[in-house]
Amino acid sequence: MLPLALRPQAPNPHGPPRQPIRGPPRGPGPPRRLVAARPRRLLPRQDGIPGGGGGRRGGLAPGAEVRGELEAQLSRFRELLGRDPTHVDGHQHVHVLPGVCQVFAEALQACGVRFTRLPMERGVGGCTWLEAPARAFACSVEQDARAAMGPFARHGLRWTDVFVGLSTCGRHMSTHHVSGALARALEGIPTGRAVTAELMAHPGYPSVPPAGGSGEGPDAFSCSWERLHELRVLTAPVLWAQLAQDGVQLCALHELDSKRPGEGTPSEATLETFLEPSPL
Repeated sequence: MLPLALRPQAPNPHGPPRQPIRGPPRGPGPPRRLVAARPRRLLPRQDGIPGGGGGRRGGLAPGAEVRGELEAQLSRFRELLGRDPTHVDGHQHVHVLPGVCQVFAEALQACGVRFTRLPMERGVGGCTWLEAPARAFACSVEQDARAAMGPFARHGLRWTDVFVGLSTCGRHMSTHHVSGALARALEGIPTGRAVTAELMAHPGYPSVPPAGGSGEGPDAFSCSWERLHELRVLTAPVLWAQLAQDGVQLCALHELDSKRPGEGTPSEATLETFLEPSPL
């Protein structure tokens, strides 16, 4: 099973949502990876983790099954929240895979979803703290994302100017790594230009089997202490202070006007500064 839309996380009333950088949390957005009932298995399981590692490139279900799964998840989202989501992406970045990205873009356009994620992180291949398999996975994701830009743009999808998070997942998340990833992503951009960025994160509390998952129990990462580590890093005053010093603000996705490369500018909606008291 590899969900294409949104999956609810384990109960976590305190953790901040995953959100773009440049301003307030993304607003009353959806929980990201909601799965309608028991999803179809779109990719084979490897090492007990759905769609883990190298398995993401082989064994894809036919396009009709992918479309049916995504439409079922979007329908379930509407049933639960009474509206369409503002942002949809894929677990393990499956939404940028060849054979999936086109169907994904068509389905989102049909239901009026405007934003998705383009997981291309500058310099991730040179992040020596990542294990070799993690670096290889990140580079393959980036290659797929680059190819998906065309289908996404043709169907009116938007994404942030830059993306970071492949080099800062789990145990690798730290103030130093987050700040460094943002610095690499913004390298060469003229001073004073407003730029939007998304920081991918998975903050939360470890799941306790058999609760969680999509009818098959939580995967290894859901049960890992690394989710709690991310939560602690993201809510620590030192990170908030560093980002505030760097001029970073939080914003909601619906406040962003820009998306397709070279088109539009970020909205001028009122933005809160990043530096806010930690909720913990």
